[in-house]
Order: sequence, then C-alpha cells, then structure tokens
Amino acid sequence: MKKKLGLIALGIALVASLSACGGGNEKTLKVGASQVPHAEILNHVKPQLKKEGVNLEVKVFQDYVLPNKAVEEGELDANFFQHVPWMKATNKERGWHITDVTPVHIEPLGAYSDKIKNKSELKTGATVAFTNATSEQTRVLLLLDKEGLIKLDNRKGDKTLKNIVSNPKKLKFKLMEAATLPRVLDQVDLAVINTNYALQAKMDPKKDAIFREGPDSPYVNVLAVKEGNENKAAIKKLAKALHSKETRKFIEKKYKGNIVPAK
Repeated sequence: MKKKLGLIALGIALVASLSACGGGNEKTLKVGASQVPHAEILNHVKPQLKKEGVNLEVKVFQDYVLPNKAVEEGELDANFFQHVPWMKATNKERGWHITDVTPVHIEPLGAYSDKIKNKSELKTGATVAFTNATSEQTRVLLLLDKEGLIKLDNRKGDKTLKNIVSNPKKLKFKLMEAATLPRVLDQVDLAVINTNYALQAKMDPKKDAIFREGPDSPYVNVLAVKEGNENKAAIKKLAKALHSKETRKFIEKKYKGNIVPAK
C-alpha cells in the first residue's frame, strides 16, 4: 500500500513539474517563412517560446503564394514573409482572408548589376529585370521613378508598365519570378531584387546595391494569420517575441543594416 501511494505521489509531482515548465500543455505553432531572413529570425525566438510552452515549427517556402494558401487552408497557423500591400493584393485576387498581427522588419528593395557600378552608366535600350508579381511591380516602379530612370503618371493606386509616361533611356523591362532574379544578373543590365533573395544569393545589399529604398519604406514585413486567429495565445506570444527589444538587437547585429527592424 505504501509503495502504491508513493508511486501516485511521484506521478502527481511529475505532472506538476511538466505543467510548471509548459511541457504538459505545450502548443505547437506551425509557421511558414522565407528562408532568409524570416526563418532565421523565427529560429532565433524559438528558445524563448519554448520556455512559454510554445513549440515553434518553421516551414521554409521559396515562393510568395504557397505560404498564404497554407494559412488560408489551415495547414499553417501563421506565416512571416510578406508586407501588407502584398497581403492585401493576394486577398483581393484569391478571395483569401489573411491579416497582419505585428510588424517585424523592413527589407529595402535594391537594384543590382554585374555590368555597371552607377545608374548613370545605364545605356539607351538597357534591360531592367524585376518581379512579375503584380502587387510588387508598383513598389519597383516607384523606386525607378524616384531614381529618375522613368516617370510615372499621377494616378493613385497600383502601377504597371502602362503607367510609365516617360522613359528617356528607352529601357526594356523583363518580368520574371522574384526568386530567379539573382541568377540572371549576367543576362540583364540591371535587376531589382528583394532583399531576402539577395541575401540568399550571398549579396551584401548595403555594399552591392547600386541604389535601394530608404528605411522609411512602407513595405514592412509582418507576421500574418487567417482572420479570427489574431488573438490566440500562442500567436500573441510569437508576436511579442518578434517585436521584442532582443529580436531588434538580433536583426541589427546579424544583418548590419541590410534588414531594418520595424518601429
């Protein structure tokens, strides 16, 4: 009898111990992300979340459509790879219901070349490559307009090549999948590349970009979920970790200005 009571007491103590450290009530959170820097940042906060009873599983994607599809269909709890304009455009195009939870960082868009060192060296008829994603083209064209390479009309809303009213160097534009842009630098005169893909290709945006967006860019990358899941406890814990001072310091130290923490 004493032996039986002792085993029961041991069992109760074990359950209490697991509950205290979160092990008895651990929540698994599945999050989709681009490889760099998103998955790296998520992996950085993993240990902290583990202490709070959240087991973070990170699934890496190489495109900008599947992470939202997986969240919409419930295969993922959240994703971390996109900015709000992209998210809203995707929702509109596909009838999805993705919403942002917290801003995390900015990836200034940059222009790169293997053939020139300055935009003034672009010759008449030069080829400029950038993403074929409709919502991202506005961002690229606004950057080219800001740099004086083209002039856009004054109409509000999204921009396409049809909104170019002046192209003094008669630039030719080549649109392709964003992930392939670093691989075609030897085939074009200039390529406008998202920072995550530039970093994956071992570029240093601060040094290698001929020009790029400033830190005031409105294209802030966010943690996103399906509408209705914003207030789930595990999501709130992840959002807090991603927006913490510790994560800000990690981003500043690791990416050295190539990635800028959100305010």
